[in-house]
Amino acid sequence: MANQKGGVAKTTTVASLGAALAGLGRRVLVVDLDPQGCLTFSLGHNPDRLERSVHDVLTGDIGAADAILDTSDGVALLPATIDLAGAEALLLMRPGREFTLARALAPLYDDYDTVLVDCPPSLGVLTLNGLTAAHSVLVPLQCETLAHRGVGQLLRTVREVQQITNPDLVLLGALPTLYDARTTHSRDVLSDVADRYELPVLDPPIPRTVRFAEASASGATVLAGRNNKGATAYRDLAENLAKYWSGSELRTFSG
Repeated sequence: MANQKGGVAKTTTVASLGAALAGLGRRVLVVDLDPQGCLTFSLGHNPDRLERSVHDVLTGDIGAADAILDTSDGVALLPATIDLAGAEALLLMRPGREFTLARALAPLYDDYDTVLVDCPPSLGVLTLNGLTAAHSVLVPLQCETLAHRGVGQLLRTVREVQQITNPDLVLLGALPTLYDARTTHSRDVLSDVADRYELPVLDPPIPRTVRFAEASASGATVLAGRNNKGATAYRDLAENLAKYWSGSELRTFSG
């Protein structure tokens, strides 16, 4: 999940989609690549109290398997701490720095069916590591005016990664978040994005609901509580992606 704009539900999407895929029987690993550690916190672990994290993995102190934590949502977590902020400077001095995460995750691929990476809200070396390690990239996009500012820059970065470090990277498209089906405004934003950038918009859109904030505060995903429209949307998205990985076409949003 990548978007250099903050507040577009990247972390919510990684956590909730991961839990929904686990609910389909897939073995899921989620990777917190943001020094703020929001994914780690939202899955029930305090980043300030962890002795091992993805920072230690990227700097070569430990293997990725030694830092993985269990969660109540049935997904495995490679957590982040604030130490990760210092990893960028260390990585910049290393040859092949964009491949550090890919090398670290490679030994784990036989253990998991799906690995989801929560990239930080920037286009720095950590996000480049995420894009270089990934098979595909999904862009969570807030359904509000000006929300798509910077999408062009992100897409240019994706094209450069495809040309230089990861020629097999697939751009799945945009995932509408904070969507309000009652307004034409949300639909207009998605239509503009699809037309301007020729970017597929995945179905279903993720609705705006207070349940996401409540779930994060409780240290579990929105799927852990009683059924609600947010949980239903992520379960539908998980089924859409699972079918795509099995060879079907991705469902896209028609408005």
